[in-house]
Amino acid sequence: MTSDTVVAERFEPHRTELTGYCYRMLGSAFEAEDAVQETLVRAWRGFGSFEGRASVRTWLYRIATNVCLDMVKGTQRRARPMDLTNNWSGGSIPDALPEATWIGPAPDDRMLPESGDPAELAAHRDSVRLAFVAVLQALPPRQRAVLILREVLAFPASEVAELLDTTVASVNSALQRARATMAERDDAEPVKPLDDVQRDLLARYLTAFEQYDLASLTALLRQDAIMSMPPLPLWLSGRADILDWLRGPGSECQGSRLIPASANGSAAFGQYRPSPGGGHAPWALQIIETNGDSITAWHSFLDTERLFPLFGLPARLD
Repeated sequence: MTSDTVVAERFEPHRTELTGYCYRMLGSAFEAEDAVQETLVRAWRGFGSFEGRASVRTWLYRIATNVCLDMVKGTQRRARPMDLTNNWSGGSIPDALPEATWIGPAPDDRMLPESGDPAELAAHRDSVRLAFVAVLQALPPRQRAVLILREVLAFPASEVAELLDTTVASVNSALQRARATMAERDDAEPVKPLDDVQRDLLARYLTAFEQYDLASLTALLRQDAIMSMPPLPLWLSGRADILDWLRGPGSECQGSRLIPASANGSAAFGQYRPSPGGGHAPWALQIIETNGDSITAWHSFLDTERLFPLFGLPARLD
């Protein structure tokens, strides 16, 4: 069996779920893809010595876990703007921080299953929302791995112990500590499947944003909605502050066009601003979090040079 055949037949069916796992571990879609590629290379090289005591899937997760643990050694944990700074209340706009500072967005189609039990699909979507991934980064790496493997992927404690070369008692202890941290820090609302109310909300958002109708746009925001703009280390809290931003620095977004996408279990849009030379140029990947008939969070990621190709969005609109 050739190397290409091994990868295609034995490993490729697991690529999507491995990418989701590595994304939760690392907080970056780009690092997750690198980690999965390294996992598959190590698996191919070691396939001749694979003894079959565990399934190929479990074996791949063992390799992926080791790759991720190696990658996070000595690195600064990724975060969101609201994890690092007070909410912005005016004044000069701070300089952008390096990409490695931030939790990045990830496309749903690269890390989430396309079909399956509705309850399991909802749990997977909930486990990649930005707030959840941010709290995961606050956990020690091995606790992080235990929580994801046990709570998200439903691995038995015995398999997790084997993956991590430890005991079931240690796994259970780590899981208990990780659960306590998650309960204390993760206060965001779960992601819910889109229903007709939310679809209508997103349609109204798209129209209001493209028309830059600020009255209609801010009426869609919940009173305590938040807005963030990585890599800028600032965030806004509350409808009034967001409106002030849209009237001020954000006014350059007038005339934008939006292209639907999906990211982190939520609705998303590629935003294109008018270009001086004509047409529209990429400006931000927006992630729009909703609850019922209101928008609760609006995250604009400005690194379009890397993100738009990742999400399959056009390089520009004519």
